[in-house]
Amino acid sequence: AYQEFTFHFFSGKDVVILKEGERICGTGAALGTLPIVQNKAYFQVDVQQNGTWGVGLGNSHSPLDAVPVACDFWGIRDNGDVVANETVIGKLNKPISEGDSIGVCYDHVELKFLVNGEWAEPSITGIRGPVTDKHPASIQGLLQAYPIIYVDESAIIDVKFRRFTQEAPSGYDEILAEQTLL
Repeated sequence: AYQEFTFHFFSGKDVVILKEGERICGTGAALGTLPIVQNKAYFQVDVQQNGTWGVGLGNSHSPLDAVPVACDFWGIRDNGDVVANETVIGKLNKPISEGDSIGVCYDHVELKFLVNGEWAEPSITGIRGPVTDKHPASIQGLLQAYPIIYVDESAIIDVKFRRFTQEAPSGYDEILAEQTLL
C-alpha cells in the first residue's frame, strides 16, 4: 500500500523552506525525506526567481551545504547543464528562465525532464548509489533516489509533489510513500 508523499526535507543549514515545504530559498540543498519507490514518479518545480539552482535526484550522501551540488546529484542546473554525479553530460536543449516550470520524471532507469510541458534532452541514465562499507559495489545499483533541489544567489524555487500546474506525462504519477504493514 502507498500513502501520499509528505512535504518534508532534510536541508543544509542555510536553506529556507517556506509555504509548508513548497518554496525553497537561501543557500544550500533540500533533499526529500522519502525515497522514490514507485515505477514512474513525477514532481515539478517552478523557477520563481533566477539565481543559482539545480533540481533532480540525490541520495543519502548528497552534500546539502554544497552549491552547486555535484557529488551524488543527477539533474539539471540553472545554466542548462545536465549533470550525472559530478560529470556534465550535456546541455538541456530548451532554455530555462524565470517563471518556467520543470517536470522531473524518474522510472528507475532514466531521469527525464520537461520544460513548460515539453520534453527536453538529454535524459540521464546509469543513476547509482554511493559505494560505502554498507553498500559495496556489488549492490551499488540499488539506489534510493530522493528529490533534491539546491539554491543560491537569490534563487527561489517552488516545488510541487501534487496539484501540478503542468500535467504529468502519461504513466507518471506523484511520488508515493511506501507504507509498511506490520
